[in-house]
Amino acid sequence: MTVTTTSASRAAQILSRPTTINGLTVPNRIAMAPMTRMFSPGGIPGEDVLSYYARRAAAGVGLIVTEGTYVGHDSAGESDRVPRFHGEEQLAGWAKVAEAVHAGGGTIVPQLWHIGMVRKPGRPPYADAPPVGPSGLRIGAEEATGKAMTQSDLDDVIGAFAQAAADAERIGFDGVEIHGAHGYLVDQFLWEGTNRRTDAYGGDPVARTKFAAEIVAAVREKVSASFPVIFRYSQWKQEAYDARLAETPEELDAILTPLAAAGVDAFHASTRRYWIPEFDGSDLNLAGWTKKLTGKPAITVGSVGLDGDFIGAFMGEGSTVKGFDDLLDRLERDEFDMVAVGRALLQDPEWAAKVLGDRVDELKPYDAASLKTLS
Repeated sequence: MTVTTTSASRAAQILSRPTTINGLTVPNRIAMAPMTRMFSPGGIPGEDVLSYYARRAAAGVGLIVTEGTYVGHDSAGESDRVPRFHGEEQLAGWAKVAEAVHAGGGTIVPQLWHIGMVRKPGRPPYADAPPVGPSGLRIGAEEATGKAMTQSDLDDVIGAFAQAAADAERIGFDGVEIHGAHGYLVDQFLWEGTNRRTDAYGGDPVARTKFAAEIVAAVREKVSASFPVIFRYSQWKQEAYDARLAETPEELDAILTPLAAAGVDAFHASTRRYWIPEFDGSDLNLAGWTKKLTGKPAITVGSVGLDGDFIGAFMGEGSTVKGFDDLLDRLERDEFDMVAVGRALLQDPEWAAKVLGDRVDELKPYDAASLKTLS
């Protein structure tokens, strides 16, 4: 344990401050990062899913970003146990989750997800649906193994995201997050490694943002003006950890500006370790650069509270509890606005309560071997 009494008290003070995203007031600076769990048979979140989120809201998490939920497009996913954000039973289940989170004092947004070319043919929930992407390419492949999306395909997916956002507002959620990270569909358009299109949706970095920006604009049109729209993005990809959308702040600005103009209210900048500077010559991390370039609220994420990145952890490498001083310094100087916590909060549902209550001496390191017993 490297967290001192002084930094513990400081963490409680700084992280407990409210913040706003568009019309939403979040009671503190702690967000729950989205983490896929596959505990929703038929894509329906049940009582165990409700309990999982409600427990963390009641323990002080200010903003819960749900695990990725498939939008209403047949090619969106590849598991019948990942929750869906379409269908009467599925949305009824999610409405109960939102109600329970609110009862615990938290706020909640669904992460809207389409996996694109990550999908393997023949998988559920719609076995006949082909993998689709900007060019039909999986990460690292030179030959197409899926369908390059037509304009009709693009319109269908854009409409699916927009409808999911409208449904989220209708059933009581506080906003939505669009999953544009980690090598899934939206990110496949953003990254030149998977986007080889020669039409208006491919080419330079700005052209490659067109699909994402159209999703954001369609979502913005379907929801009320004060309803928050968050966009999650990353440099790294699920199968290419060293991939980068932007090598310089100028290139990043070219990507983020169209998204902000389309209606993004906050950006969730996904990194493997939040304390790593994003570009040479500056200590700013990816979230810090995002806020500096767009002026929008930014959420940082990446091994918060732990000393190792999640990839190593899931391969069995241990983690110890990391101190908060650097994180708090960055929050105090407004480098970013919120901190998303993943593994540490998965390990310990009371993580936020312990940090906000000046009880960091009770925090536990992440142990992947114990995941099966966590809820």
